[in-house]
Amino acid sequence: MSGNGSLHGEDVESITAPLIPRHHHRNNYSRFALNNTSQVALVGANVSPIESLDYEILENEFFKQDWRSHDAVDVFQYIFMKWFICFLVGIVVGMIGFCNNLAVENIAGVKFVITSNMMLERRYWMAFVVFFVYNLTLTVFASTITSLVAPAAAGSGIPEVKAYLNGVDAPGIFSIRTLIVKIIGSITAVSSSLHIGKAGPMVHTGACVAALLGQGGSKKYGLTWKWLRYFKNDRDRRDLVTCGSAAGIAASFRSPVGGLLFALEEMASWWRGALLWRAFFTTAVIAIVLRAGIDFCLSGKCGLFGTGGLIMFDVYSSNMSYHLKDVPPVLALAFVGGILGSFYNYLLTKVLRIYNLIHEKGIMYKVLLACSVSVFTSCLLFGLPWLASCRPCPADASEACPTIGRSGNYKKFQCPPGHYNDLASLIFNTNDDAIRNLFSKNTDSEFQYSSVLIFLITCFFLSIFSYGVVVPAGLFVPVIVTGASYGRFVGMLVGSYTNLNHGLYAVLGAASLLGGTMRMTVSLCVIILELTNNLLLLPLIMLVLLVSKTTADVFNSNIYDLIMKAKGLPYLKGHAEPYMRQLTVSDVVTGPLQLFNGIEKVGNIVHVLRTTGHNGFPVIDESPPPEPPILFGLVLRAHLIELLKKKAFVSTPVRTTTDAFEQFSSEDFAKRGLGNGDKIEDIELTEEEMEMYIDLHPFTNASPYTVVETMSLAKALILFRQVGLRHLLVIPKMSSMSPIVGILTRHDFMPEHIFGIHPMLVSSKSKRLRFRLPPSSKLF
Repeated sequence: MSGNGSLHGEDVESITAPLIPRHHHRNNYSRFALNNTSQVALVGANVSPIESLDYEILENEFFKQDWRSHDAVDVFQYIFMKWFICFLVGIVVGMIGFCNNLAVENIAGVKFVITSNMMLERRYWMAFVVFFVYNLTLTVFASTITSLVAPAAAGSGIPEVKAYLNGVDAPGIFSIRTLIVKIIGSITAVSSSLHIGKAGPMVHTGACVAALLGQGGSKKYGLTWKWLRYFKNDRDRRDLVTCGSAAGIAASFRSPVGGLLFALEEMASWWRGALLWRAFFTTAVIAIVLRAGIDFCLSGKCGLFGTGGLIMFDVYSSNMSYHLKDVPPVLALAFVGGILGSFYNYLLTKVLRIYNLIHEKGIMYKVLLACSVSVFTSCLLFGLPWLASCRPCPADASEACPTIGRSGNYKKFQCPPGHYNDLASLIFNTNDDAIRNLFSKNTDSEFQYSSVLIFLITCFFLSIFSYGVVVPAGLFVPVIVTGASYGRFVGMLVGSYTNLNHGLYAVLGAASLLGGTMRMTVSLCVIILELTNNLLLLPLIMLVLLVSKTTADVFNSNIYDLIMKAKGLPYLKGHAEPYMRQLTVSDVVTGPLQLFNGIEKVGNIVHVLRTTGHNGFPVIDESPPPEPPILFGLVLRAHLIELLKKKAFVSTPVRTTTDAFEQFSSEDFAKRGLGNGDKIEDIELTEEEMEMYIDLHPFTNASPYTVVETMSLAKALILFRQVGLRHLLVIPKMSSMSPIVGILTRHDFMPEHIFGIHPMLVSSKSKRLRFRLPPSSKLF
């Protein structure tokens, strides 16, 4: 039953321990740890069991016979349902995105209208109390429901979705509870004036919608639709989640092409032409839904919504020109933006680690931390505008000055009639309107140096301290706000030495900080172009993104990769590290290896399933002596449990005829929705049944991917990732008494596992890093 080789399916330790454990002993983590899959589940916290997804097609006899039974109608239905679910994803995510903006604009708008009216009456303290209590109430509500109902809804969700599309299945990230809390929590948290965005949560929301529609709803809560339950495998669900992530960005910024490219460049680990078409179709549907919603709101039926929200960035469409002398300041802006972006990533990961120590103490501490950040934010947003001097309204102002109410470039705040507070126009506002004011044209004289600098510093640090609290929170919009203020400040410094106005510098500053933090190029370029509605910006934005990304890459990785690493999500990169070429696959497999015979005793199967956490088991057939056993294939844990559940037993160890297939259907072996599979502990068998046998041959994947033990680890990693495997069998180079050496899983390719077996590689890698990168990068 056992022999030398690899530990796997995935062993209990590898799926429960963070990849960079706090303790020195690797077995200090419980399999039944609390669910901490949010962005606060950092290194040092006990995390939930994380398993890999099965993207490989299991070609066993049962699968082949079931596939032969499909006719042309079944194939047409399969293709039609793929497109139809993409259509549904576009409709649902588009409506959610529109309603999110509608809700935030009105909830936050009412707050600013009430406080502005009190300011007009010179009831300043009462205005502050209302502003303070309003924000605190919304924050308490958002953090409480997130902590109690769906901890997986905290943060942006982009790292979790990206890891899922790489083959990592973290529990609870696509549940109906996570979806509901993500929507409601994001609305209330953004409305509470926390310096967070709603774009990241929309990506997670889109992925949740796609995953739930793909599995036909939620069986746990009785929300199921059998006619939608068509995709019972990880491959199809992966494609739907990819479309959902593209839909999230498209719905956030009304950027259909940008959303598609975001999914391609940042999210998806596997891509093909057919998926491109379906993702494009999904984002196109969203563009139509949002256009219909905006037209409806322009009729005045959406309350305070209409001038901001989805059309907030459509502000720079005038003709502009630039010359060669404008390039040097733009290059300098991009270079410094890349440095600021890498520094932003460094500080954010440090703050998240500190927050994690607080969150480990319990739910009450999570809520108290969120309240503390809310109180600090409210005091800053209301108090800092008092530091700015009132300025007289310009005679040629393109809109009413001063602005009375929520939106506008010229906030009155505490100023006398005919004057405005430029800092209040930025800071005592929603992030959406602050960006709109920074991007606005013909406003070069509107803001003072001190006001823009105060706003830049405030945004930079508030966004770092706000992201770690336990609420649905995104980074896109805060980084855009911070980058826009940085660009505006650079434009003011350059002044008359350039032909570019300050609003354009704000756009370029936002691009530089986005490139420095998120390290995307093509998708960010298109998103910014779609936001600003100006194709003339293309060359400059391309230049800024290339320079800022290249500069920031010298110091550390993009923010989502850093967060994934801190959470312990075993993400496989698309390239192999140099040290992997020094190792063969036999250097990293460990034991013991669990094997099954082609016709196995029920009691042996039950014992192995109950005593191990493996998810895949090699199946061998004994040969007449002195010939060694023959590797027949690989059988999955879920399939073994189904065979035990259906009691497909025989009294004697003989091969099963094809008549045995009649008691099974393809539904029986389909993947359960979102990890809700059966457990071996739920199966009860009698002593007599334990002495019977199961023929595993019809249900074993007879053609698993295999590599010889002398293959380099780098080459095996490329194969493992490109094909999307969960198990990769290692076979001996020469004939031996054992037909298999071990099994490689995702865990075996992780640097922490490799360095644990071969500690000498750590020192050699450190020497190389010392010559290539500065010391700060070694932290990541």
